[in-house]
Amino acid sequence: MNAPAAPALVAEVAGVTKRFGSVTAVDDVSFALEAGKVYGLLGRNGAGKTTLMSLLTGQDFASKGRIRVFGDSPVEHAGVLSRVCFIRESQRYPDDFRPLHVFRAAPWFFPHWDAAFAERLIADFRLPVGRRIKKLSRGQLSAVGVIVGLASRAPLTFFDEPYLGLDAAARQLFYDRLLADIAERPRTVVLSTHLIDEVADLLEHVLVIDQGRLVVDSDTEALRGSAATVVGPRAAVDAFVAGREVLHRDGIGGLASVTVGRLTGAERAEAAAAGLELTPVSLQQLVVRLTGQAGAPSPSDQEVVR
Repeated sequence: MNAPAAPALVAEVAGVTKRFGSVTAVDDVSFALEAGKVYGLLGRNGAGKTTLMSLLTGQDFASKGRIRVFGDSPVEHAGVLSRVCFIRESQRYPDDFRPLHVFRAAPWFFPHWDAAFAERLIADFRLPVGRRIKKLSRGQLSAVGVIVGLASRAPLTFFDEPYLGLDAAARQLFYDRLLADIAERPRTVVLSTHLIDEVADLLEHVLVIDQGRLVVDSDTEALRGSAATVVGPRAAVDAFVAGREVLHRDGIGGLASVTVGRLTGAERAEAAAAGLELTPVSLQQLVVRLTGQAGAPSPSDQEVVR
């Protein structure tokens, strides 16, 4: 019986570190991106996500390690960069530019640009293409980036939270158009977002970065059910979780809520027998637990540690 073929890789990151002076933004990170998959690059603000995407798109040099995109270094490599699209939340354009100028220029950079698709998206997002960029609302500016990212049809596309300015209906429109398009024309997409529960059903693979280090590299399905929250009287919860991996602990008065790692069927039966309630942990909750996120957000990804 023949062994299954190895998945085609569009990017490989091996032992990559990026330092800005005394600050280590990316710390010895290794992973690979497979062709035709949708990835979530998740983590707190300042974790190093934008820096990592900048390295993969040839906009910065690694301090250490090796990056290959479509088999070559992305830095100053036109053949690689023509197959990559990087849409940032902070995308800047000349003030006198209008969206129509952006879309007219796009085919110079993206050989797979689909002008007809862009026109449909312009109508979907109700974008005033003749208005000056500096006069656009935040949501309209976000729509410009989303349209470029979708209509570029680049084989490797990065979205670094450019859709945060969109309202809920427009974000859902983006998700729907993305899902429909990649179903028809598969490509590799990396979404960096804090709206994790909104995109959870789109993601096939999850990468979580925390303080510059990769802490999760897993298929999304494998993560589902990988943790549970145990709720009940404090003494009973403490007895049940003793010796188990604890991801988060909370409580008030005599009640406790503790998030633990994956439980077996026998362990779930044990919890039920002890009168404890088990609740599933969403992907967003899991990322929060793994990265210790709580309270106000950290400094923006656009600062020194990006």
